[in-house]
Amino acid sequence: MPAANDKPTRPERWSVDARTADVATLVIPADARRQRRFEITLRFAVSARTPGARHGLRVEVNGAMEWQRSADTHAPSDSLDYHFRREVPVGRPLKVVAKTEVREATRVSLRIEAEEDSA
Repeated sequence: MPAANDKPTRPERWSVDARTADVATLVIPADARRQRRFEITLRFAVSARTPGARHGLRVEVNGAMEWQRSADTHAPSDSLDYHFRREVPVGRPLKVVAKTEVREATRVSLRIEAEEDSA
């Protein structure tokens, strides 16, 4: 049986591609033996349909608001990106939810990626 602080041979990678959906959810399951740290990246891309278009992204982590931004959409396309690092305690999952909003813009893609920091 591995020791409690053993690292896997490869860092964990998790992702969800919600494409044009308005919400994306990524759940990283709990690990009963070790604490982990993840680099998490969210990207929301849109295209403007008319002048005055806007888009927004809200990020929630384990039910708490982490970050939010709303901005004018610059034609022909634009994006909001957010990157953060999170410690995941032993025996706890990590849930990241991205919620989007658009006004006179079209959702092009919504993606969440998490890569374990092996350092």
